[in-house]
Amino acid sequence: MKWFGRKQGAVLGLDISTVAVKLLELSKSGTRYKVESYAVAPLPQSAIIDKTMVSTDVIADAIKAAVKQSGTKLKYAAVAVSGAAVMTKIITMPKALTDDEVEEQIMIEADQYVPYALDEVSLDFEIQGINEQNPAMVNVMLAASRKDNVDDRVEALTKAGLKARVVDVEAFAMENAFSLLADHLRSSMAGQTVAIADIGATLSTLNVLHEGRTVYTREQVFGGKQLTEEIQRRYGLSCEEAGLAKKHGGLPDNYIVDVLEPFKRAVVQQIARSLQFFVSSSANKNIDCIILSGGCASIPGIEKMVSQSLGVNAYIANPFIDMTLSSKVKPQTLSNDAPAMMLACGLALRSFD
Repeated sequence: MKWFGRKQGAVLGLDISTVAVKLLELSKSGTRYKVESYAVAPLPQSAIIDKTMVSTDVIADAIKAAVKQSGTKLKYAAVAVSGAAVMTKIITMPKALTDDEVEEQIMIEADQYVPYALDEVSLDFEIQGINEQNPAMVNVMLAASRKDNVDDRVEALTKAGLKARVVDVEAFAMENAFSLLADHLRSSMAGQTVAIADIGATLSTLNVLHEGRTVYTREQVFGGKQLTEEIQRRYGLSCEEAGLAKKHGGLPDNYIVDVLEPFKRAVVQQIARSLQFFVSSSANKNIDCIILSGGCASIPGIEKMVSQSLGVNAYIANPFIDMTLSSKVKPQTLSNDAPAMMLACGLALRSFD
């Protein structure tokens, strides 16, 4: 299984989150991307707990539903494992080595870098470029994850009738998707440090990128599910009813002041706390802007509150801003889902490596 897979054909980007399977198929003409098909299929609450797949059968059913809904004909997919499940390390190797020799050397030395038995892990590497201190050496990114994290995803895809062509790391997929947004940020990316705050249903991830490369990642258990639960508790609704009301409205007048505003403040607090951890762990202290992604980025006014509270420009992620759409994709629906599609988009971009 190649993570940083070399040349591939077209793959579906499949983001398997705790509450949904998000599927995206892109094509490319010249320099322009086109959304060929996409779908979001919900997952039952018990399918993934703490990023661990409890039932690959249930996830396979959701993948099948997403494939059917999207109408895609592709059979290969790219999926990702979460940052918490992956160990990455930059090592240096002589520039003169071929890819095969690098691979051989890594297999000999890997047990120095990986804290698990080698037969329990999936390993891959990518040569990143010349080492600045020593031009005779290259920097090599080594990534390792326990096999069961990878195998569960591959198994769910297989059961759904798809083949896993790439298993990526979520932070790298996010970095890939960010390349689509970089042109729209007002200042050039040279020397810029950008934080992507991805607030999903149950997990929040902060990825900090410096000049387009990931330099820091932090995951927290916090997300939109807390808002859904508060709506349930306060208005006596079922989980499903609360989720629908959250999306489509119809809640009492006091909802915005009593429930939504405090939740938005909690989101800002969460981002502020994660940024504090970054600042205290890093020599590069200034964040130039914040990009909000994940389902919670669709909450009206959230970017304004983040901007005002943290004193940094905040933008809502829309990786599709410059893309054309096929006739079967509804522009409004895609636009609503866009902030939550960043990972799927980063994975779908693997078609063009």
